[in-house]
Amino acid sequence: QVQLQESGPGLVKPSQTLSLTCSVSGVSITTNYYYWSWIRQPPGKGLEWMGHITYSGNTYYSPSLKGRTSVSRDTSKNQFILRLSSVTPEDTAVYYCARVRVADLSYDYWGRGNQVTVSP
Repeated sequence: QVQLQESGPGLVKPSQTLSLTCSVSGVSITTNYYYWSWIRQPPGKGLEWMGHITYSGNTYYSPSLKGRTSVSRDTSKNQFILRLSSVTPEDTAVYYCARVRVADLSYDYWGRGNQVTVSP
């Protein structure tokens, strides 16, 4: 059974770097058929794709985040990690990790989400 679980702080101060980890079980993140994404949902707004890391370790990011995003992985722990630098209150959101099927680029498994609030 595939499971994804986000972990990280619930409160971050402005200008700091947010770091979240997604722990994956039931499948290796190096399996050829999947990408691994970070998505967020600010309060009252829709889902926003932030970036993903492929099974081979290549990364892709949303240009709207202006280079503040980094996704990496630890294959020994079967985890992938999001870092978002220079956060502001506008980065307050629920952050989700999810699996993407390469075949049709659909999301098929999600974590439960990690609420992050950016506040002094």
